[in-house]
Amino acid sequence: MSYKVGLISLGCARNLVDSEVMLGLLREAGYRLTTAAGEADILVVNTCAFIDEAKEEAVDTILEMARYKREGNCKLLLVAGCLPQRYHEQLQRQLPEVDALIGTGQFPRIVQICEQLLKSPPSRPRRWVGPPDYLYDHATPRLRASAAHSAYLKIAEGCNHRCSYCIIPRLRGSLRSRPADSILAEAQKLAGEGVKEINLIAQDSTAYGQDLGGAENLLELLTRLVKVEGLRWIRLLYAHPANLSADLLRLIAAQEKICSYIDLPLQHINDEILRRMGRAGTSAQLQDLIVESRRLIPDLCLRTSLLVGFPGESEAQFLELVDFV
Repeated sequence: MSYKVGLISLGCARNLVDSEVMLGLLREAGYRLTTAAGEADILVVNTCAFIDEAKEEAVDTILEMARYKREGNCKLLLVAGCLPQRYHEQLQRQLPEVDALIGTGQFPRIVQICEQLLKSPPSRPRRWVGPPDYLYDHATPRLRASAAHSAYLKIAEGCNHRCSYCIIPRLRGSLRSRPADSILAEAQKLAGEGVKEINLIAQDSTAYGQDLGGAENLLELLTRLVKVEGLRWIRLLYAHPANLSADLLRLIAAQEKICSYIDLPLQHINDEILRRMGRAGTSAQLQDLIVESRRLIPDLCLRTSLLVGFPGESEAQFLELVDFV
């Protein structure tokens, strides 16, 4: 029997790539894919657990999909990603409707997990949660769910920063960069499929290569990627201020294919709040970085993330952030 699988992907673009890998593996194994939850024999919810709103959305979605076990064709309900990586013990107790909890390092086993559960349906949620150490490569099956002309390309996984408010290293592990040859091979494959724009993603894109012994870095990678025939735009997401160098800014300015766009999460501008957040750099250094970025890339489009209400933030510190914006 060829089972139908439906997948709901929640959270960030990095999560979406994981979902696309699961879809690719399932399709390669002969499973049929459907966007109609009521028709699916197997439903997979790939979750986010970064902030409370994301956790609430994930649980609501899981419960919504659980009704198809009563009203639809669903035989198995699988929950993957950051929520089970973080809360697998609680979920196992509180969500008996779920058949499997799959962590961020175990989702590549999606086919084996489905086959095992179909042969022996569980009476309570089973756990596949281990160290978050997985990283896909150019040879991994992947079924893209984004627009035909645009694709996300994950160049690294995990993070070596230890910001006091952030749980990402626990959910995704330490920095693990893909070899540049693997990234280049995937970019060439995507271009061959008609992709015109690639969005480079990681927890910290500008840290790319720091775990590879200095042999590879983001500048070298971008220099190779701009030579891929068929690509028109390369966009850089999730650049950490501590690693955004003048050399990188000059490369972005010089290369027409690299969009004049930087996603630069600043989080705050008050020195004391930055220190308590565990962020590198001072207010003056961050403001100098923005001035330098605009000087080197006059048409720069700058995107950022700011965190208000950090524990202990005073009204004056909040107003300092407002004035900065």
